[in-house]
Amino acid sequence: MTAPYVIQIIIGFIGLIALAVPFSNNAKIINYKYILYGVLAQIVLAAFLLKIPLVVSAFEILDDGVTVLQLATKEGAGFVFGSELSSFQTFAFSILPFIIVMSCISAILWYWGVLPFIVNMLSKVCQRLFNIGGPVGLGAAANVFIGQVEAPLLIKPYLSKLSKKEILILMTAGMATVAGSVMVALISILESQFANENLIQHFITASVLSVPAAIMYANIMIPSNEITEFSENKTPKVYKSTMDAITRGTSDGTNIAVSVAAILIAVIALVFIVNSFLGLIGSYIGLDISIQIILGYLFAPVAWLMGIPWGEALIAGELLGLKTTLNEFVAYPALAALEPGILSDKSKLITFYGLCGFANFSSVGILVSGMGAMAPERKEDLIEVSFQALIGATLASCMTGLIVGCLI
Repeated sequence: MTAPYVIQIIIGFIGLIALAVPFSNNAKIINYKYILYGVLAQIVLAAFLLKIPLVVSAFEILDDGVTVLQLATKEGAGFVFGSELSSFQTFAFSILPFIIVMSCISAILWYWGVLPFIVNMLSKVCQRLFNIGGPVGLGAAANVFIGQVEAPLLIKPYLSKLSKKEILILMTAGMATVAGSVMVALISILESQFANENLIQHFITASVLSVPAAIMYANIMIPSNEITEFSENKTPKVYKSTMDAITRGTSDGTNIAVSVAAILIAVIALVFIVNSFLGLIGSYIGLDISIQIILGYLFAPVAWLMGIPWGEALIAGELLGLKTTLNEFVAYPALAALEPGILSDKSKLITFYGLCGFANFSSVGILVSGMGAMAPERKEDLIEVSFQALIGATLASCMTGLIVGCLI
């Protein structure tokens, strides 16, 4: 590493943490020990998941499994919708079905005990590092594999008992990660831009690293020692049988896929309308104005704090802004469509990690309504901490990008 880059990294660590402090409800009692633990946990996990040869080999096998899954999904979608598809139909009938298939497989693996075993390990680590209770530890860790609304279902009986900080942890972790059900769909979008990378390894690494980061930022924003524990120490049952997991997983995946498609239609239409008005205004004042350009300038400093050179920070900032204001299904295709040379390989990978999460305004509404339905008496608390959760989740993904950039 060159001296200027080391200085940029140091400033990045300080800056990404400092950005959260103004959103704290009591900055004077922030326990900086948990900030240190959060950063160290991310560094150790990143080194383990990206540098240990045995783990890398395991991800290569998993990558082969993803290829098989893509072919299997293509076969199933082709049988239903036909094999000759336009570009629009390819997204609707080839990429969105990945969400359905992966949701089904995740449900099966949950019922068989594979995912609960992994989630419990990550949960125990977070509980010890950050002094949090079992329910919130389990709910936060589960976001690595299941959706941001599905994860709180695992601890539904405890939602009414959680403190505001614990609710904030759940919401922040939900928005800082990408569920397994959408990973394969996003991989299909990004393969052309990251031909030499094991994308499933990077997606899982990003989600795992963002859990301790999310808890760290929640500790900054609501520093307290309130802990809610399980009345019985075991992972709650979700499915009654393998067939129940298949049917419910497929149904949940279908709902997610339809929601993604609907949101994309609405969001892309709105962006076109707003850009048309901005373009009209820009033509009168002689400037090229669009949502993307405005967001690029707003988020460029954040991109620089992640370790991206200033000459590339405007493009990366534009993508970060798209993800935060719109969603990852708009930002990732924009990343995939970049022409060669606009971002270096390292900057592209750092940006990839910064985009990995559900931290956007529509997710805030989804979480508030979803968790509010499970615990109606906590809806006001959910609304109260929702903006802090959005900020914390965005910064968590950015911190993950910074740390991975240091190891590349």
